[in-house]
Amino acid sequence: MDMDLLNLLLVAGGTLALPILAFAASFFFWPSALIKVYYWYWRRTLGMQVRYADCGGYRFCYSVRGKPGTRPSVLMLHGFSAHKDLWLSVVKFLPKHLHLLCVDMPGHGGTTRTCTDDYSIQGQVRRLHQFVESIRLNKKPFHLVGSSMGGSVAGVYAACYPTHIFGLTLICPAGLRCPAESRFVKQLQALQRAGVSQGIPLIPSTPQEMDDMLQLCSYVRFKIPQQILQGLVDVRLPHNDFYREVFMKIVGEDSRHCLHDHMHQITAPLQVIWGKQDQVMDVSGAAVLVEAVPGCQVELLENCGHSVVMERPRKTAKLIMDFICVQQGIDSTSSKKLS
Repeated sequence: MDMDLLNLLLVAGGTLALPILAFAASFFFWPSALIKVYYWYWRRTLGMQVRYADCGGYRFCYSVRGKPGTRPSVLMLHGFSAHKDLWLSVVKFLPKHLHLLCVDMPGHGGTTRTCTDDYSIQGQVRRLHQFVESIRLNKKPFHLVGSSMGGSVAGVYAACYPTHIFGLTLICPAGLRCPAESRFVKQLQALQRAGVSQGIPLIPSTPQEMDDMLQLCSYVRFKIPQQILQGLVDVRLPHNDFYREVFMKIVGEDSRHCLHDHMHQITAPLQVIWGKQDQVMDVSGAAVLVEAVPGCQVELLENCGHSVVMERPRKTAKLIMDFICVQQGIDSTSSKKLS
């Protein structure tokens, strides 16, 4: 074989082998790095740009796509111990021209974390108000979406700042006095009776605990490789002390039923989306909101757990857009392509 051709084949083979080897090495030895690259790739693919907003020494990290237009801007709040990239699976099915913002909640992701900050629901609402004002999002009423802890924050925000809100979507929100107790609540009560402060199911520290948490949060049973479970743990482990601090704040007396205490003050059009098989926040909470907020629209999803955003992203996107269209007086069939 001609030496030049042989060299060319070797170079080509080496070019292909390097990324394959890098992927394999990341999968087996640095799975946490692979997970970070995954989120970076999907943000880039979906056109989400990471930005920062400074508020008197406090910095918010958020991702954004599109510009303000005829439809209201949409601000999305993630749940406990998550981050703004949680919403990427839903963003994939939302219109590209929609002005969309996903913010890291106080102390989470790239947003400032301090040991003196108030991470109660009320404290997070005050911080969120700072963010909204700093980027002038409240120049025009916007649609607010919140999941779990973010749902509690979103509901209380809508109650406290009604003129800011065009519409409100709460997905399996925390902060309600639910008529029935969930599996998660029962686990917490058992830990409390035993006087144990460790072992909170939403704060895993081993691959097995991570797998248990995923099974608790999701109706769909995912088979996740051990290496990826380890990577997920590695990403979270340095933050577990912080997560524990936040968790104790949001289940404390002042925050535990914060949404319940404020729900009668919600005046914006309200949409509630809940997985029927939610084991974290019992679906009976939806009926509580229906009774308290006139005109509340509820969507209960079959074969779906607490992680609605991950389990039913296409359906979630369609429901949100249909709701916005109805509030604008637009025929909701315009969003049929999302179904």
